[in-house]
Amino acid sequence: MSAWNGFKEGKWMSSVDVRDFIDKNYTEYKGSSSFLVGPTNNSLKLNQLFEGYLKEEKDKGGVIELDTHVVASITSHGPGYMEKEIEKIVGLQTDKPFKRAFHPYGGIQVAVKAAESYGYHVDDELKHV
Repeated sequence: MSAWNGFKEGKWMSSVDVRDFIDKNYTEYKGSSSFLVGPTNNSLKLNQLFEGYLKEEKDKGGVIELDTHVVASITSHGPGYMEKEIEKIVGLQTDKPFKRAFHPYGGIQVAVKAAESYGYHVDDELKHV
């Protein structure tokens, strides 16, 4: 197959064998790191915002905000941003920075107690469901 051009043959061609592929085709890079560049101004600004949220979260005892009305899923919340105009990787886990989602997958009582330990009340309907 043309997709394999340039690679050394091995067991990996007839079965899933990542180790064999790596053993046969890996070449250590021994060049310098001179091609690397520092962070962009946008990255520095986003990092500063992120550190601010971390501090705020710590100052509030561990949680800035917790959504106790919606069970977390991959589509449960719209995208969230720290500063939308400069972000390259868009969308946080919830619709606001450091807003925690409700994850009852380890057991509803555990999740409810965790929420209550931070002063939040989980919707009774959510507990029921």
